[in-house]
Amino acid sequence: MSERPTSERPQPLIVGAGPAGVRAAQALVAAGLRPLVVDEAPACGGQIYRQRLVPDGRSNKALYGSEAAKAEALHRDFAALTGRIDYWPQALLWNLRDGRADVMVDGQSRQVAYDGLVLATGAIDRTLPIPGWTLPGVFTLGGAQIALKSQGCAIGNKVVFLGSGPLLYLVAWQYLKAGVAVAAVLDGAPFKAKLNLLRGLPLAPAIVLRGLRMTAELKLAGVALHYGVSHARILGAERVEGLAWGEAGRERRLACDGLGYGLALRPETQLADLAGCRFRFDARDRAFLPERDNAGRSTVQGVYLAGDGAGIAGADAAERAGERAALALLEDRGLPHDAARARVLEADLARIGRFRDVLEAAFPFPAQWMKDVADETLLCRCEEVSAGEVRRAIAGFGVHELNRLKAVSRIGMGRCQGRVCGAASAELLAHEAGRGIAAVGRLRSQAPVKPIPLALALDAHREAAE
Repeated sequence: MSERPTSERPQPLIVGAGPAGVRAAQALVAAGLRPLVVDEAPACGGQIYRQRLVPDGRSNKALYGSEAAKAEALHRDFAALTGRIDYWPQALLWNLRDGRADVMVDGQSRQVAYDGLVLATGAIDRTLPIPGWTLPGVFTLGGAQIALKSQGCAIGNKVVFLGSGPLLYLVAWQYLKAGVAVAAVLDGAPFKAKLNLLRGLPLAPAIVLRGLRMTAELKLAGVALHYGVSHARILGAERVEGLAWGEAGRERRLACDGLGYGLALRPETQLADLAGCRFRFDARDRAFLPERDNAGRSTVQGVYLAGDGAGIAGADAAERAGERAALALLEDRGLPHDAARARVLEADLARIGRFRDVLEAAFPFPAQWMKDVADETLLCRCEEVSAGEVRRAIAGFGVHELNRLKAVSRIGMGRCQGRVCGAASAELLAHEAGRGIAAVGRLRSQAPVKPIPLALALDAHREAAE
């Protein structure tokens, strides 16, 4: 999949080969275009349908559970595009400017001109700092899932899963089915919040029932389920040895040697920012998201947004949004497109959006955790900035805006550029300044969006100057 395009006109560029990116590529190819697909992973599938790095004897049913058929279809359909797309796996698109993309691939930085950009960048785990969260043996939920899916290994022998969101129960269930001893699932939301799932039955009965079945199987296997968890702290000196938390007014403890931790997902929006898209605050995602219309068009002509990178909605929505964005690109180019199909996709996405409202009510974000975080807890891992240092910077400089906090405290200046600590920093600033989370703003993205060798950045800078 590495042949060069035959047309002199720059080709469409798709960033991401997960559900959204694959369906976007498929729709563009069906219309006679040859897109370039750039993806950081070694094979298509995204996080949800991530493929094994090496054969390990597991069946697709064992790997993907009830979603095996969807995973197989996505992998098969992408493979069928061989020879009709250009595909760069293990490639990092690290900058966008003036209709060109800088991509690090095969140890070099290549500059690519594009005509139409579909950003299907996916999401990242959202976390809040808790005491001990930097100890060896602590993984995000997504990281724990990658270890299991791609590498066929577990994050511990006796594992606890902590946080909130549907992914919490899914990963715990996947570990249970893989034969790992799952000691407990600790949910930051109260049990009564789960009653909201009843409202989701008419919208997505299969998903709700599948979730209830997973929870029942966890319970029947002896996994302890705890709700309304607060004041969690990870125990251990050299690595994880256990977990302590508050529940119903008293402290509880449990031994473990591995912890999967996460508070739902947060969209990856850095490239949309570099592309010049306008952002707005989304209360449901509790984050600033790039604006888009029902077809996936952003506020920048020729830039389209699809999948969880534009708003968390799950794999089914990502497939539909990727296809819909591709149809919008075709329409904007004046090429034939299926308008009836576009309307069906938009209706499906609207229904999924209503179901997402239900999930948010059933798995609410525990914003109160941030106000109780101890001063000595590390907030920014890259720059080793503690919560106490951030609090003192907020008070000492009268900070009310996130980028100002970055300037005076160095949060978000490290290798992750705020991808890990940015959400937590915003929550802490909002609490300390007595403002709503939307009022403190968002960290501005800068290139490179992820670390690259300095020599490659300098070479790209010289090429742009010439």
